[in-house]
Amino acid sequence: MMTSVDARGEPVSGASDTAITLYEKALAQFQCYQGDPVATIESAIADSPAFVMAHCLRAYLFALATEVEAMTEARSSFEAAEVLNTSARERRHLAAIAEFLNGNWERAITALEDILIDSPRDALALQVVHLSDFYTGDARSLRDHVARVLPEWSPDDPGYHALLGMYAFGLEECGDYGRAEEVGRRAIELNPQDAWAQHAVAHVMEMQGRQADGIDWMRGRERYWADDSFFAIHNWWHLALYHLDLDQIDEVLALYDGPIRKDRSQVMLDLLDASALLWRLHLRGADVGGRWKELADCWEPLAEDGFYAFNDAHAMMAFMADGRDKAAEAILTAQSKAMAGNASNAMMTNQIGHPVCNALRAFGRDDYATCVDLLRPLRSRLNRFGGSHAQRDIFDLTLLEAAKRDGQLALVRELANERVELKPSSPLNQRYREDAARRLAEISGAAVV
Repeated sequence: MMTSVDARGEPVSGASDTAITLYEKALAQFQCYQGDPVATIESAIADSPAFVMAHCLRAYLFALATEVEAMTEARSSFEAAEVLNTSARERRHLAAIAEFLNGNWERAITALEDILIDSPRDALALQVVHLSDFYTGDARSLRDHVARVLPEWSPDDPGYHALLGMYAFGLEECGDYGRAEEVGRRAIELNPQDAWAQHAVAHVMEMQGRQADGIDWMRGRERYWADDSFFAIHNWWHLALYHLDLDQIDEVLALYDGPIRKDRSQVMLDLLDASALLWRLHLRGADVGGRWKELADCWEPLAEDGFYAFNDAHAMMAFMADGRDKAAEAILTAQSKAMAGNASNAMMTNQIGHPVCNALRAFGRDDYATCVDLLRPLRSRLNRFGGSHAQRDIFDLTLLEAAKRDGQLALVRELANERVELKPSSPLNQRYREDAARRLAEISGAAVV
């Protein structure tokens, strides 16, 4: 068995020097969310068909797409690798991939942890476990999986910037905003094109309500993150959130029609961002024209997947906003089937995804009391079906608007108070509080009279 080492000294099986160079390039593209890592790793496999870790990298790229069709490609790479001569570390990677293929995210994460315990400089294992922590909404592990291995790395190691970018995001999701920004900026200094580090700092500014800083951060570095990046739309989405927080609706719609939806992407993350942005506008009563139709058309073929509850919720937004009751019902039917299984998504759907989708359907049917009743008990555990604080805020906003439309003004006041304390710079937060206080005062005055 031909054995070489990767750029961090980890042994790899079945690879030529050329294939290792291509593997490192694909890994760097994966870490920075740039270029086409699938095409690059396929070139490595073409050069060295027995290169186990190349097959593993390709499998992970598809397994992490949260799309049903992508799992077929993940399985083909797994099957190509499992018949090859492998080392103990490579067999552990195959075990992790097998768990992904079976839908067992938690077991996959445990397998990846085991790899990192013995091989803390395994950059691919760290990259995959970090994204897995994100998909399962585990903020502590987003931070601590990186913290465990960080001392074993040197700033001179290839990909060290990616560790800092991941650590920055974990720190942010754990509320350590000062350190998160500091570490994220260090990552950018090492590699200005690290789109994940860019987004980690963007999250800090979003959570702190630093809209002007956020706009400057994104616009000032646009040349680094907006070109040749398969994460660009998500970073454009972050820019749009700053403008939305400032009530700059025209700017938001211009970003939506421009970089966010101009290419009509059907990549799952891009569909999520589009739904999340339009639904925020929908909650405000903004006129978005015919934009929902195009987006719902993209979601409709996926309505029966029942593959990942977080996706289902965003599809439901599009269907309810566009009046597609049949497609909405298809989501709920698919979720019922998913809940009968034993994969990770069964828990996510049962505990969070199904009630959230029912709440969104109730909102779309103007049944705001039911929407409130369904969402209120979920607020503190929405992380269980994945996403970031910034992404999950859409469900808090839905609860707030449903309570307002149902006339539950005291609840609106209390929810708005929370938001103002955390982000006083948001005109929307201030408006909800002031409107609720005014209307409660009017009711109280009328009652006295």
